Amino acid sequence: MDRRGFNRRVLLGGAVMATTLSLAPEAVAEAAASTAALPRTAPAGGEVKHIRMYAEKLPDGQMGYGLEKGRATIPGPLIELVEGDTLHIELENTTDVAVSLHVHGLDYEISSDGTRQSRSHVEPGETRTYTWRTHTPGRRKDGTWREGSAGYWHYHDHVVGTDHGTGGVRKGLYGAVIVRRKGDILPDRTHTIVFNDMLINNRSPHTGPDFEATVGDRVEFVMITHGEYYHTFHMHGHRWADNRTGLLTGPDDPSRIIDTKIVGPGDSFGFQVIAGEGVGAGAWMYHCHVQSHSDMGMVGLFLVKKPDGTIPGHDPHDH
Repeated sequence: MDRRGFNRRVLLGGAVMATTLSLAPEAVAEAAASTAALPRTAPAGGEVKHIRMYAEKLPDGQMGYGLEKGRATIPGPLIELVEGDTLHIELENTTDVAVSLHVHGLDYEISSDGTRQSRSHVEPGETRTYTWRTHTPGRRKDGTWREGSAGYWHYHDHVVGTDHGTGGVRKGLYGAVIVRRKGDILPDRTHTIVFNDMLINNRSPHTGPDFEATVGDRVEFVMITHGEYYHTFHMHGHRWADNRTGLLTGPDDPSRIIDTKIVGPGDSFGFQVIAGEGVGAGAWMYHCHVQSHSDMGMVGLFLVKKPDGTIPGHDPHDH
């Protein structure tokens, strides 16, 4: 999806020029470089968006969601919103069983709950529109504080196999949702990692998935857990803050810095890292740190390349 955001280099460029004309050339260059390094941030929300999504059967008994017919993936499409946005999803069911969309963390009426009990599922060959809304933080009438919708969330089927969607989730009907707050830092790229029972993104054991970046890239990960087991997500060489965004808000932010997090079915969290920061390029492992789970293949690589595209000591045939 397009990353809606504004480039602060454009907004600040005129101000930089206006205040540096009298500086020495090296000072001008330093100021320009500092401005150019500012990350992109999320704009204000309030947009109404529309997408069409397809539920499809995939080879080997799997299922997936896609934004184009015949292009379903596991995980399904990443959905990004900003607090205040509303999203209408027109879901077409191309399969021979009933399916649905159920989302965590967002606002919706019972008609968009995505359950058989509320008759908000989609029969084979039919189409249904789900409406998801988000809101900004604010004070309630009674004076208490209401949280906003910002967070790392997820969506999944809730009717295939059982009334809880156990079969649909097991087969791959799930995906990530990110709701940002105005001003949140935007990454260069985002990856979704789902621990689903003993598989990662429903792939065969010991087959990844692997994710690529170049040293210095700002990379975001959304981590989701489904299935029957608790896991411990761990990433080598990189760490993040244990808070809403995974980023420290400043030098006095008390958030704990971690590189390992215990996760259970239905959990989701996310974080950003600067690829290779302080450690350089490499084939950095991520995996479940429950030892038997790692041994059974719950492992992948964060492939951080040098600017010339090489990865020290990495032989792609070894993984």
